Amino acid sequence: MSKHSYISKTHLSNKSESNIKRPSWIKVKAPQSTTFSKTNTIIKTLDLNTVCEEAACPNIGECWNKRHATFMILGRVCTRKCTFCNIATGFPNKLDKNEPLKIAKAVDALNLRHVVITSVDRDDLKDGGATQFAECIKYIRSLKKNITIEILTPDFQRKEKAIDIIIKAKPDVFNHNLETIPRLYKEIRKGADYKHSLNLLKIIKDGGDIWTKSGLMVGLGETIDEIFQVMIDMRKNNVDFLTVGQYLQPSKGHQKLLKYYSPEEFKNIEKKAKILGFKMVSSSPLTRSSYHADEYFEKLKASHA
Repeated sequence: MSKHSYISKTHLSNKSESNIKRPSWIKVKAPQSTTFSKTNTIIKTLDLNTVCEEAACPNIGECWNKRHATFMILGRVCTRKCTFCNIATGFPNKLDKNEPLKIAKAVDALNLRHVVITSVDRDDLKDGGATQFAECIKYIRSLKKNITIEILTPDFQRKEKAIDIIIKAKPDVFNHNLETIPRLYKEIRKGADYKHSLNLLKIIKDGGDIWTKSGLMVGLGETIDEIFQVMIDMRKNNVDFLTVGQYLQPSKGHQKLLKYYSPEEFKNIEKKAKILGFKMVSSSPLTRSSYHADEYFEKLKASHA
């Protein structure tokens, strides 16, 4: 295998999933419209990556039609191999030092009010990629003063000063997904640690005036009580915003889908989250970490003005 080769992963299709029939409420519109094409052109022209494409997000049509895109920095190849994820894994790409400026130019061209930046895991980098996140924030704010910035980061395990770099960069929202329940971590989030991820969220919250956010996938074999316990753990660590969405199996080689949750079950989770004190909740079959992130953040700010 060459230095920059990787294991590609199949994009989402009905045929690739488990034998459970996809329910009627899991529907997405095909990507089309002039705005979608313009968004795509801006991203391709600047040679940028989006998690919308790389993770085969079901909401790409809706979001790109609104000129919303979640930028994925630090290359297209992840050093982890989480069994649910559609991102390619293997030997990572060379770091693009011009990437933060290109991200800023794309944000300006798309005229975004709120931008979400995520990344692959980069266990090969001394800081896990924290400096690249900080540089993106700096360049974006140099071009657009009034924009709000949300980052969705890896766990930065064993990465010296990474958390300090993030806190100093002062994103408006820090997001780190717990993804699933502790019992499934060794199987699904190989290389991650539940307690470490919780502690990361707490350190960021305690370290600065930053909203914190985390998310869960459901349908992987967890129980409702286990979901509620993770939500309780999040609140104990001062997580402000919760997202809960349906896991959709990208291919037969990925983690098996065991259940489709009904819209009513998602509503039940939302009700419990509000009782627990989350300041904002998005719980629905097609909810993803950055789905309607700008709208939710505007509501969050307005409700705590």
